[in-house]
Amino acid sequence: MKKHLKQSFYFPFIFLCLSSQLLCGQLDNRLFDIAKAPNPKAIENSIRTLANFGTRSTLSDTVSNTRGIGAARRWIHKEFQKISSSCNQCLEVSYMNELFKAGYNPRIKEDINISNVLAIQRGSVYPNRYVIMTADIDSRVTDVLDAQKENPGANDNASGMAGVLEAAAVLSKYRFPTSIIYIGLSGEEQGLLGGTTVAKFAKTNQWDIIAVLNNDMIGNIEGVDGIIDNTTFRIFSEPVSILETERERAWHRVYGGEVDGPSRQIARYIDKLTDLYCTNLDAKMIYRLDRFGRGGHHKPFNDEGFPGVRIMETHENYYRQHEDIRIENGIKYGDVIEGVNFDYAAKLTGVNAITLAALAWAPPPPEDVQIGGIVQPSTRFKWKPSTFEGLAGHKIYWRETTSAQWQYSKFVPKGLTEFTLDKIIIDNFLFGIASVGLDGNESVIVYPTTLISSRR
Repeated sequence: MKKHLKQSFYFPFIFLCLSSQLLCGQLDNRLFDIAKAPNPKAIENSIRTLANFGTRSTLSDTVSNTRGIGAARRWIHKEFQKISSSCNQCLEVSYMNELFKAGYNPRIKEDINISNVLAIQRGSVYPNRYVIMTADIDSRVTDVLDAQKENPGANDNASGMAGVLEAAAVLSKYRFPTSIIYIGLSGEEQGLLGGTTVAKFAKTNQWDIIAVLNNDMIGNIEGVDGIIDNTTFRIFSEPVSILETERERAWHRVYGGEVDGPSRQIARYIDKLTDLYCTNLDAKMIYRLDRFGRGGHHKPFNDEGFPGVRIMETHENYYRQHEDIRIENGIKYGDVIEGVNFDYAAKLTGVNAITLAALAWAPPPPEDVQIGGIVQPSTRFKWKPSTFEGLAGHKIYWRETTSAQWQYSKFVPKGLTEFTLDKIIIDNFLFGIASVGLDGNESVIVYPTTLISSRR
């Protein structure tokens, strides 16, 4: 039922678009190909390889070539290099390291070097503008300080890391104006250390980050609740930036937007792309930073003010997470390879890949988005347009205030920087504007943050 309801939203969308000079419901056929391109067998091979390192505890061996976190990181680095060699060295592969001293938090008893693995697919127009896909490399058993026990970490999180590698393999065949970064993050179980390192580096070096897609457990379809489901997945997102100012908080109270921050717009963007380009798969937007009382590697990016979401399976199996491998009271515990569905992991990898590609092909979003229409019969907009060469125009979106997803839209051709929606009362809807490329790809929607002066 939900799927039919969501699809009905596009009827007014199509009607309004047909009235414009451009059929702005245009789809990018490349994204259909990308959605189905991830290879379940390649993902299986990567998951098995990572699981066969025995343990990937952050505190495990860093010297061995066959066991421990060090061997896993070096293998991931080599895999990125292989992908790069097949696309004329299109990836810049490197490590990003930081030393965390003993006592940094209770999960660090001795000095440890956190080493992340990065592969940058540099954009042709906006080299310092990034869309990022991440997954954590490390795994754990019941005791987070135990680095010796067998700890395959097949779903948590070899599945996510395998997805990052496969997305890189798929998208390396294309070229983009905006840069894409694929990252294996270390130290997640020790306190989100790898994400903290990269996010702080990005902040210091003024990276323009459009979105961070954190993939943490994308391979389990058998929930602890007994439900088996390979047709849905979850997107966790914070409502607004934790760094919002007092002025922004005041704006939200009076003019709305308290669930329209950049991360929440990314979640809506993924949901829409999934409906358009994926088969037999539905996104479930969860209005929460992460699972109840828990965290993931998108949080350090959010903490620095960058948009980021968590993508993961809908039905978790807690017997297969953070547990020693054992059978107890007839229940099998442990994160072993048998708990991963490779076809499902490939489907969620496809979701990531189309999101990265669509954002990397799309024009930058409009700036200085203004709105007006207080006690007026219509709603007015002004904005500063993108200078992107392939810009087709902009699209004004609106939705009912209780709707999770954008319901209606109106395309405005390039050259116009003001527009009035006649007979659309500002009191009854929430609004946003996106840039639209000639290929149909759109930027993330921007919520208005300034009023157009108006008279009563």
